[in-house]
Formats: sequence, C-alpha cells, structure tokens
Amino acid sequence: MCGINLAMNFSKDGETAIQQMMQATAHRGPDHSAWCRINDQLFVAGNRLKTVDLGDWSNQPVQIDDGAFTLVWNGAIYNSDELRNELLKKGVVFESRSDSEVLLRWLKMHGTSGIRSLQGMYALVFIHKENKEVIIARDPHGKKPLYYFHQNTRWLLSSEARSIISSGLIPKRLDKAQLLPYFYSRHSFPDKSFFQQIQQVFPGKVIQLDFEGNITREHCTEIPTQSQKLPDKNRFRSLITDAVLKHFQADVPVGILLSGGADSSLLLQCWAQETDIPLHTFTIGFEQKYLKKYPDPVYARNVSEKYRCAHHEVLITPELLLQQLPDYIASLDQPVGDSASFLSWMIAKEAKQHVRILISGAGADELFSGYNRHEAFKHYLQHKALALKVAKSIGNLPFSGRHSRKLGKGIKEDEATTFLNFSSLNTIPENHISAFSGYYPKGFTPYMAALEWDRSYYLVNDVLKIHDNALMAHGVEGRAPYLDRALVSLSKSLSQEQHLSLKPKEWIKALLVDGGQAKVASRKKMGFGLPLREWLEEDKTLQSLVFQTIKTFAQEQQGTIPEEMLTLALEPGKNLKAHFLEIWNLYILAAWCKYHKL
Repeated sequence: MCGINLAMNFSKDGETAIQQMMQATAHRGPDHSAWCRINDQLFVAGNRLKTVDLGDWSNQPVQIDDGAFTLVWNGAIYNSDELRNELLKKGVVFESRSDSEVLLRWLKMHGTSGIRSLQGMYALVFIHKENKEVIIARDPHGKKPLYYFHQNTRWLLSSEARSIISSGLIPKRLDKAQLLPYFYSRHSFPDKSFFQQIQQVFPGKVIQLDFEGNITREHCTEIPTQSQKLPDKNRFRSLITDAVLKHFQADVPVGILLSGGADSSLLLQCWAQETDIPLHTFTIGFEQKYLKKYPDPVYARNVSEKYRCAHHEVLITPELLLQQLPDYIASLDQPVGDSASFLSWMIAKEAKQHVRILISGAGADELFSGYNRHEAFKHYLQHKALALKVAKSIGNLPFSGRHSRKLGKGIKEDEATTFLNFSSLNTIPENHISAFSGYYPKGFTPYMAALEWDRSYYLVNDVLKIHDNALMAHGVEGRAPYLDRALVSLSKSLSQEQHLSLKPKEWIKALLVDGGQAKVASRKKMGFGLPLREWLEEDKTLQSLVFQTIKTFAQEQQGTIPEEMLTLALEPGKNLKAHFLEIWNLYILAAWCKYHKL
C-alpha cells in the first residue's frame, strides 16, 4: 500500500510540484519516499508502505531496464504468483519476490491488455519511455482512490486530492456543486472531489497518454462474469476461504477489524479453520450504559475469544471524541459524513502498534443483499401497487421517525427513484433526482440495478473511501476479501430471481452456524457507527461544538447549499431527534471546510 503522484507538462514547476505532492502523501507510505524525472516535463513519485518483500527492490518509483520502464502504484496483487509463473515460462528473470516487480514486468510485456488479468486492488501509473506512453489505471472495484487535474495537456495525479492542491499549481477552492450529493449521500459525486478542478478516476478506468499529455485511448476494465453452477453454501465457503487466504498473504503482521457482525466474524472463522496462526483483532467499545442498544463490542469480544485471538478494544467516549476530532478532521482527504469513519480511524490508530494490515468485512452487504434497504426494495418490487398506496397514507401522518419518513416519502412509481431514496439520508426532491439518476446503473433488472448502485456508488464512495482514508492516515493497509474477483463475479452472475430466492447473505449466516456462531448469525442487522443521538443530546460540550460549527457554515454558504440543508443547519436543536445523522454529516463537512479555509 502506497501513495502515488504524477506531474506532467508544467515546465520548470514540475520538479518542485512532485516533491511537494510526495510530502503530502508521506503518511500513506511511511517506509520510503522518492521521486524521479522521466524527462523535463514528466515526474512521478511514490511513498511505500512495506507489506510484501520488505527489501529495497520495491521502493518506488520502481524501474527496470535502465529506466526504460517505470511504475508507481498503490495496492496489492493477489494473483501475483500466477502471473509470475506465466512470465517465468516466457523466460522473464526476476530480481525479487515482490508483487511490484511482477506487476511492472507484466505491464512491460502486455501493456493495457494485461490489466484485465490483475486480481487485487490498485491505482497505478506505468511509463514506457521508448514508446513515450503513460498508462493510468484504477481497479474495477474502486478499492484504491485516484484523483487528477487535467487541463489541455497538463496533468496532476495523486492518491489524494489534497496532494494535488499541495503541488501549488492550482488554487484551493470548494466545489460547491458537491454540497448536493453530500447532503443526501454523505460524499461527493463519484467522478468529482470537493476541490474545484480535481476529479476522480472511475473504478476500472484505463487512460493512455502520450508524452505530450494527449489522451490516446480510454476504456474500462469490467469485472469478468462467468456463468457457473447454481452455488450453494459449500461452494460459497470454498470461495470465501480462498479469498481469505489470498488476502492474508503478507510479510508483515495482519489483523482483523471485527465489527461484531456476521461478515467480519465469518472471515475470522475461515482463517481459524484453515490455520493455527493467532491473530490480533480490533474493535470499538462503548460505556456500559450504551451496550444494550449498541452491542457490537460484546459480540466482537466473544468471537475473538472463541478463536483465542489477541483482542484490542478501543473505548470510545464523548470526551475522547472531542479530544481526537481536530486530528481526525485534519486527516481527511475528502469528507465522508459517516461516523464509521471516525471509528475506523481510531481502530487504525491502535492497530498500527501491532499490525500493518487490517482485514475487514467491507463489500459483503453490497454484493449479497445485506442491507435493510435491499429487503424493503424487494417487498416494494413484489407488491408495488400496495406499497404506493400504503406510502401515500403514511406520508400524510405526522411521523417523525427516520424509517417512517423514508417509507412515506421515498416510495415512488419509478423503481430507480425509489431505491435512490431508500439509499439516501433523506428523500431526494424531484428537482434534484436527475443529478443522481445520471449515475444510476443502466441495462439491469430493477433489483440488480439496486445492487449495482450500492456496489459502484455507495461502496466505492463511502465504505471504501473510509477504508482507505481512515487506515492510511495511520500507515495501515486495508484489505477486503469479500471483494475478491471470484466472489464479485458470483454476485454479478446471479440473476434477479436467484438473488431474491437464494438470499445469498443467508450463506454467510449458515456458515457461521456451522462454525458455532449461531448468536452472531441471528443478530439483527445494525450499522457500524457512533451513538450520535445519545451523545449529541447528553453531552452539551459536543452539542455546542457541532451546532455552532454547522450554523456558521450555513450562514457562510447561504445561497449555495440545498434549502433542506440550510434549514437543518440553522436550527439543528429543533431537528436533533429525527435528523441526528444529517446533523453529524453536516458537521463533518463544515469542520473540514473550516480546516481547509474553504
């Protein structure tokens, strides 16, 4: 896991810019940082976190053949042994055991056509000096971030948007158009950032440039979908076990982030059933009075004890939250208003003392219909006329609860609009729905489109952005076995009818029962987050900080933020009980903008 940077066609400013960008991403690769000049107009830099082959050969930028081929990249290739063997058969000689060398020599031989064969997570820049070609690519799952500035033939590219700002070559300005998606989704649109002129490379995107900075080709690498036999519990167990073993490949200690839920518990179970190597496990803890409503720490502790792990529980209190918030806000490359981000950040802070890699259950719910909204959408599709009638009736009642509001206002005649509302913090007004529907998957049946939305939009821009930012802030690599290619291919190969009838999330629960974890399997689905409503009501210091920060932000941004956001921000005390998630969402954005003086 690393940080990567590129500066192209900025004349004499490129050399200074690349060094400043490299310094800005140093936390992503604390073990080594370096930059190199490809020519007078092209510079790349890399920061390395050593996880595989700990020698110096893989220090970035990685070059072979006297600088003819250069690679900077961020990620891990889980099928590197297979690719290495293919290259060995063709006479390639290796100098190390690293997946960096495999990737570099693989791209030297195959170019962009070889990217389809990569299984893992990556954001990369590969340079073929003789052909005067630059290849930029991001993995199809969107596990690793990649931001860029592009104007005419000038390019800046980095693992973090703020690194591009650190180049000193473009001004730091807030992209106020991203306030709309943030209010409803807790993040920017997937191809944008909160900085003007800085965009994100879409997952799976491959961009080819010549040395003049011209785009010569753009295309997307899709996740292969293979028709396969109707899977069952045993087939699923084989796939998830294989994924776990691959994702644990490393030359440094690996731990597991336990949420107390089914997905991460199964990962630990699979590991324990296949090996006798003890692990470090990590979770959050709350004060005793909150554990009945937020029992995640209890379940995580029990699972860890069952497999005799070294368990680390990070106690989170309102006082600690207040103490850590300044450092947490400063660590955010981009704001994500999900309180799971702060918890992940705190866990990574503790984990850094013991491991270099954290395994998580990210991706299981998106692939295998694990969220409550999936069940609600299924019933909506099966009983649409009744759902519309009931929703109209409920919408006229004076309910203030979150679920009642979503049910009453979110159900529409259009299936896509309905699921967009189900997956958002608030019902999206009709005049804004087109801004979101432009990103909604096309060419799918309604239920499969919903799953694809969660995989390509919510997972990438919320869950995986947290996974990367919160962990890399402390120099810890995050890995997600459920996003192994075989499991993603399995999910995508199932038809809508199969997803609805097989209920693949039940396989996870069935395997947990087989492993003696029936209590975890029978748990009601809960989100991973802070007790925000209770803390904002009880702790007046926290409440004052949050309310004042968002009020000031709202006053400064009047006329540029959605009306619903403005109303909520100016009078948060009146809306706390029903809108505590939105209030926290607003606070993170406001605090981030304040830190960056935007």
